[in-house]
Amino acid sequence: MPQTPRTPPGGPDRAGGAAGGQQAWPGRRLGLPESGPRSIARLGRRVAAIAIDWALAYIVAFAFFGGEGIAITIVFVLVQIVFLITLGGTIGHLALRMRVVPMAGGYLGLWRPVVRTLLVALVIPAVVFDLDQRGLHDRIAGTVLVRV
Repeated sequence: MPQTPRTPPGGPDRAGGAAGGQQAWPGRRLGLPESGPRSIARLGRRVAAIAIDWALAYIVAFAFFGGEGIAITIVFVLVQIVFLITLGGTIGHLALRMRVVPMAGGYLGLWRPVVRTLLVALVIPAVVFDLDQRGLHDRIAGTVLVRV
C-alpha cells in the first residue's frame, strides 16, 4: 500500500518554492516526490483515467439501461464509490497506475469516496485545482491522487 503524504517540517508554506506562489513541482508543499511512486498524478493521467471511467459507465448504462443520461451518471457514481472504497482507485486510476489516498493517512473510509465522487460528478470542483494540482473535490474530501 502506498504511503500517504506528510506535511513537510515547518508547515506546507515552508516547503520551498519561489515567490509568487510557485513551487518546484506539484506536491512539494505536501512532502511528495517530484516523480515516480507517491508523486502527484499529473493532468494527462487524470484526464485519461476519467475518460476511461466515463466510457465504461456509458457502456454499462447503454447495455442495461438504454444509454439514458441519468443512467450513465448513476453508473459512474456507483462504480467510482465502490472501487474507491474497495481498491483505493477507480478502474481508470488503476489502469494508469494511480491511487487516491487520504492526506491524513490511514484508510479512505466511506465518506471520502462518496463526497469526492459526488463532487467529480458535478464537474466544476474537478476542474478547479491548486498549486499541487489537487482538485477542489480532493481538497474537500481530504485526499490526493498519487502515482503508484
